[in-house]
Amino acid sequence: MTKLSTAAQAVLDAYQFAPIEDHLTAAAVLRAVADQVVPWKPEPTEESVGPTINFGYAWALFSKANDVRQELLAIADELEQFNERT
Repeated sequence: MTKLSTAAQAVLDAYQFAPIEDHLTAAAVLRAVADQVVPWKPEPTEESVGPTINFGYAWALFSKANDVRQELLAIADELEQFNERT
């Protein structure tokens, strides 16, 4: 049997272990995707970047990755609050 990568296994686990409601399952999967594709990282500092990488470049990469993560999590939040009965 082929073994899944850690990222693929995390997404599959989120899908399989989420509540039955489709919108909650979708939210759980999106959160797992966000954690695997754009994991949380602290804001870069000049000390953490070091002298070999341009700080502005490191900040731009961090900002774009954080924007993508926040968009995925916002969709997950919206799905979690969705009530299909209304």
